[in-house]
Amino acid sequence: MVAKQRPIGAHVPVGGGLVKKGLAEADAIGAEVVQIFIGSPRGWALPKVDAAAAEKFRSECADRGLPVYVHASYLINLASPDEDALDKSVEHLRAALAASAKLGALGVVVHAGSSKNGDRDAALRRLAGAYGAVLDGAPDSVRLLVEPTAGAANSMASTFESTAEYLDAVGIPEVGLCLDTCHLHAAGEPLADAKALAASLRTLTDDIGPDRIGLVHYNDSKDARGSRRDRHQTLGQGVLGDKGLRTAARTPLLKHVPLVTETDTREHDVAYAKKLARG
Repeated sequence: MVAKQRPIGAHVPVGGGLVKKGLAEADAIGAEVVQIFIGSPRGWALPKVDAAAAEKFRSECADRGLPVYVHASYLINLASPDEDALDKSVEHLRAALAASAKLGALGVVVHAGSSKNGDRDAALRRLAGAYGAVLDGAPDSVRLLVEPTAGAANSMASTFESTAEYLDAVGIPEVGLCLDTCHLHAAGEPLADAKALAASLRTLTDDIGPDRIGLVHYNDSKDARGSRRDRHQTLGQGVLGDKGLRTAARTPLLKHVPLVTETDTREHDVAYAKKLARG
């Protein structure tokens, strides 16, 4: 299966096996791109993959023409003021990149993190060293993608403006972005306003450089714009709605970026995303 248009797919479970569970689910829901976890998203155990299973998965994905992305642990925080947490974050993300390369993944998504104590300036100063340590000797085949969050207390990146400041502090052009429609909506960005969204994205790319946005998490939201609450909803059943989702999918600077849905209603959402994005 080779998608002739921008690929649209979902985060799929792989608990029953990368191929047996993950790719079977991808086939069943018509996914043209997948995202997976390769370890507990809420734990510090280092991600690792069995060599034979990884090779089988990589081969099967290649046969399907199926791009793969990995979401790193939610605990990783490369802006943390706590040295132990920062060291563990670097170690964990390095392991995730190494394991993802074995799977043939194109990218690893990591949350932008939090200053924890509210000292944003100090947290920004930590980013270059932390990201540099992660990428030192990392495989070139896997791109690290920072995901801005919904804007909860001490969030390091949520709006387009704070995201540009974050990437400027990282200072590494190879580090890309994964935008989440639910997060941007929760952070207050007007996704349903086509002109405003296009202008904001143009300003962002002018600030950070072209081709930095590598993936879009395509989710509806349970909460109002500006709520700062990260609660995904099935596409078409949330307050972001068809207008906001359609505008986000079709805005010029995102129209070629892969879309990945992240709800439990995977089959519905993949089909719905294709309808909204392709008309």
